[in-house]
Amino acid sequence: MPVIVEASDVIVRVELTSICGSDLQILRGDVPEVPSGLTLGHEAVGTVTEAGSSVRRVKVGDRVLVSCITSCGACEFCRRSRFGQCDAGGGWILGHLINGTQAQFVRVPFADTSTYAIPANVSDEAMLMIADILPTAYEVGVLLGTVHPGDDVVVIGAGPVGLAAVATASLVSPDSIIVIDIDDVRLAMAKTFGANVTINSHLMDPLAEVMRLTSGAGAHVVIEAVGLSETFELATTLTRRVGHLANIGVHGSPAPLHLEAFWSHDITITTGLVDTFSTPTLIRLVASGQLRASDFVTHRFNLDDAEKAYDVFTRASETSALKVVLAPAPTSVEA
Repeated sequence: MPVIVEASDVIVRVELTSICGSDLQILRGDVPEVPSGLTLGHEAVGTVTEAGSSVRRVKVGDRVLVSCITSCGACEFCRRSRFGQCDAGGGWILGHLINGTQAQFVRVPFADTSTYAIPANVSDEAMLMIADILPTAYEVGVLLGTVHPGDDVVVIGAGPVGLAAVATASLVSPDSIIVIDIDDVRLAMAKTFGANVTINSHLMDPLAEVMRLTSGAGAHVVIEAVGLSETFELATTLTRRVGHLANIGVHGSPAPLHLEAFWSHDITITTGLVDTFSTPTLIRLVASGQLRASDFVTHRFNLDDAEKAYDVFTRASETSALKVVLAPAPTSVEA
């Protein structure tokens, strides 16, 4: 049972949490700074059961979204809305450096700037998607990638974040959104989220097909949402001159960067950890029906069945899993 450590903390009774691709990367050993035995999870919806003495915006009984990024709100980076880089004890800490949300209760530091009220007309499952995948895709993919109306956009990877990139890129009215993956089920899902064209890279050459679709120029924006060296290298070949490659994927091993091939092409490459500054905007978009956030949820489990849930999520190509949510069993605050 977590306890208040700092005056800015709250304790949240978790009512819904989810598994993220980065949780699998932690289990694979790709994030070595994670302490052994840590409770994973950095996405949650729940109810505040206890609040520290300095908490002002959140009170006991409030139902809140727990963001994947914790923000002190006062350091140099937080003052620039770069909350993911918070250097005062925030950033990505839940399920990474401190115990996370895949539990019945979680301690949330800096609660006033790290939780968000849940509108009455937004479901818990829809709200949960705003904890991580939607702001990650929107900020690191669409905004950093500078997607404009009329652009040709390629998204490599039709996992949860890749599909969130498709959904949020659609808001900008690009000319086309082309999605590349090896899974026909996920490619079909990409069409429902706004993709115009899908390419199964096991069945056709994605470079040749993208060049055909863009009259030989390549894409204005390529969003890499896998995190493998081969997909990053593919992304560099699909980006047109004066284009933009936005890397969302979390890389656990080195990826080649062939500057000798395109140093003169004026290509911009961006990377980034989500800052979640767009969370209030995304909440409004979901509340108004412009983003169908709950469509990302494909599987539901009780927290007691977490090992089964992880197995389903790990075998996504067989199970067609996108977002797998976990619901802890009801319990009293004193449990």
